[in-house]
Amino acid sequence: MKLIQAFLDYLSFEKKYSKHTIISYKTDLTAFNNFIKKEFDDTTIEKVHYTQIRTWIVQLIENGISNNSVNRKMSSLKTFYKFLIKTQTIKENPLQKHQSLKTPKRVNVPFNQKEIYEVMELFQNETEFIPLRNQLIIELFYTTGIRRSELINLKFSDVNLKSAMLKVFGKRNKERYIPILEALNTSISRYVEVRKEQESKLDYLFITKKGKKLYGTLVYRLINNYFSSVSTKVKKSPHILRHAFATHLLNEGADLNAVKELLGHASLASTQVYTNSSLKELKNVYNRAHPRAHKN
Repeated sequence: MKLIQAFLDYLSFEKKYSKHTIISYKTDLTAFNNFIKKEFDDTTIEKVHYTQIRTWIVQLIENGISNNSVNRKMSSLKTFYKFLIKTQTIKENPLQKHQSLKTPKRVNVPFNQKEIYEVMELFQNETEFIPLRNQLIIELFYTTGIRRSELINLKFSDVNLKSAMLKVFGKRNKERYIPILEALNTSISRYVEVRKEQESKLDYLFITKKGKKLYGTLVYRLINNYFSSVSTKVKKSPHILRHAFATHLLNEGADLNAVKELLGHASLASTQVYTNSSLKELKNVYNRAHPRAHKN
């Protein structure tokens, strides 16, 4: 377990991974280490061969673990063994030639503008803290495209209404700035006034009704509940609102690189996932507008 702990310390202190990510790595590696101890008495985690790892994969599948989950566990192992190579503990990654299991392609359908506007109409004439907080959370997701974790960690000092800019700390604590629309500026100002009246010493912009820091499941439940009243889409989550933000910008002609920066993606490939919906919209516009589309 010393090697695993050294790896986790590396992720925490050098790579600046989040606590949630580190817990996931720890869970995967501990499970594999326990498997090795049980099935192969004479082998330690740094001395395994791919055939032994393959045995674990087979067991996971037989236990009903999805291919997506198995691939994630293999990714954890591969990163761990890369660390062992870097520290010269081993010379070869036993997963070097491993190929990920095939998984069905998931298509997340973003909320359309009508659905979003219908949800926003639910907050008309609201003046109480909780409704105003919920309204602002939805507005922020849709007009800035921030991640759930980024929203939860927003502080008063991260919001500059005068310059209409939002400072966000993304993955690996990478800082970026997002412009604030005039309508969002107004919503923030209105919310801040009622937020100051709450009994909480926390500097976080969003808090619970008990004055505690907001948490992920509450935010997910909030989005799911509101959009369940206007949408029949299978998945209703903060990420789908982020998806809508990117897709609607691209539909209106926004530059892909600009959207990449707003989303805080490290590579353009991550942003290109959102172009699928945009291409469908582009095709619809093309078919409606091109002169040849109306000829038999």
